[in-house]
Amino acid sequence: MTDAKLVRGTMILTASIFISKILGLIYIFPFKAIVGLEGLALYTYGYVPYTVLLSVATLGIPLAVSKFVSKYNSLGDYETGRRLFKSGLIVMSITGLVSFLILFLLAEPIANLVVDGKDLKGNSIEDVILTIRMVSVALLIVPIMSLIRGYFQGYQSMGPTAVSQVIEQIVRIIFILCLTFIIVHMMNGSVGLAVSFATFGAFVGALGGLTVLLIYWFKRRGNINKQIQESKVNHQLPLRKIYKELVSYALPLSFVGLAIPLYQLIDLLTFNNALMGVGYDQATAEEAFGAFAQAAHKLILIPVSIATAMSLTLLPTITKSFIDNDQSLLQKQVTQTYQIILFLTLPAAVGLSILAYPAYGTLFGLEDVHIGAAVLRYYAPVSVLFSLFAVTSAILQGINQQRFAVIGLLAGLLVKLSLNIYLIANFEAIGAIYATGLGYVTSLGVNIWAIGKHANYRYYFILKRSLLIVFFTAIMAFVIIAVKEFLTIWLPLDNRVYSFIVLLVTVLSGGVVYLYVSVRTNLAGQILGSRFKFLKKKARG
Repeated sequence: MTDAKLVRGTMILTASIFISKILGLIYIFPFKAIVGLEGLALYTYGYVPYTVLLSVATLGIPLAVSKFVSKYNSLGDYETGRRLFKSGLIVMSITGLVSFLILFLLAEPIANLVVDGKDLKGNSIEDVILTIRMVSVALLIVPIMSLIRGYFQGYQSMGPTAVSQVIEQIVRIIFILCLTFIIVHMMNGSVGLAVSFATFGAFVGALGGLTVLLIYWFKRRGNINKQIQESKVNHQLPLRKIYKELVSYALPLSFVGLAIPLYQLIDLLTFNNALMGVGYDQATAEEAFGAFAQAAHKLILIPVSIATAMSLTLLPTITKSFIDNDQSLLQKQVTQTYQIILFLTLPAAVGLSILAYPAYGTLFGLEDVHIGAAVLRYYAPVSVLFSLFAVTSAILQGINQQRFAVIGLLAGLLVKLSLNIYLIANFEAIGAIYATGLGYVTSLGVNIWAIGKHANYRYYFILKRSLLIVFFTAIMAFVIIAVKEFLTIWLPLDNRVYSFIVLLVTVLSGGVVYLYVSVRTNLAGQILGSRFKFLKKKARG
């Protein structure tokens, strides 16, 4: 595979992930307008256990299969990859069926843990059960789809994965918004029924994605069969050995990918009960949970998506440098990765925190801004930790020390589980954010230590560079606060249009100031100049 094809494939896949995430963010605004915060909470009750079981059912299959198939294809053995694919379809069908049955049957026990059946306010147990069971159906086909994507990626073909991901998201969103609008506004149905059908959108979207993959398969199977017939060697590995190797690739990838869903699962099982334990009724607790787990969570993933997409292309080169034992290049690449994450994520998180009220009011409306904006203000800074954990875990995989990412995640989850109820009881909804932040700090501590030890990485330079980024972010924050205070004299944040104007002007002001000081000092050129040449040119000028 040529370097140009590798870069092109990586860019296509990165772009599709980014588009899917943006679509997943945008639809939440009209969806929340239809079903409200309680509806968002109900939606989360179904999606969190579904996401956890999906990760367990697929076990990091797309990346693991692509790595396995690519390895044996490069050895001229196309038959071994095909054997994995054929048997994998059966295995994924079984794991999907088992996961579906587990989630379907556990719907009632989960519902009883999440909501109080005696409280007439808020979502009923029946609504939660139906929501979980509706989303569970998607588990029947999504694991199969993951295997097909991984097989294509093993042939260095990223197009099928990219197109199917985007189509899957588009179909799911159209189904969710159209059906919930029809049920709530045209049929005068309940929000609970509307949200239940919304989660069924996961199955409908998966059908759309699977259809795209099957079209690609029937178009390309002739060429794939020809390559198999022309295979130079056949290792004739027994299936036991094939799956042993596959699992060795997949388990670390799967477990680290479970980070956010597992944190959300802890909140799902403890958040409402902890708040009701300090005097909240169920409806108010669910509104806070909806703001925390869906509305604010979607917004803070914006800087996370941007930063990880920008740094993604560096990670394969880290693996190569480590294998080649090129310590100088490895140090430079790790430093560059850290810098990109901090340079992009820190100002975005700080700006979102300062502008929590106009941002939430503009995007989600003013009727529950007092809850949502308060949560967003404290939650936004945690996005920096999300980004750093994802990237440090990927670096550890690149240097073949992924076990430390797993150890770090387990330690962080233990901190979250130990402190969540106590902190929610003392700080209400913000307590869950504190527990998440402390958990991620713990995980990051393990990752950062492991990178320093096993990549012989020295943090002195990145600490100095981080102080400079923090200083420029502080300048930006001062400008944002000043502009915001000035504008709100004439444009109070009790109007959605005024909130939008304040948000737009302050974001532009802060962004221009941060970019200006970064370019003038050549910080932007040193960090992003290799990607955006104009930054270096301006700095030299």
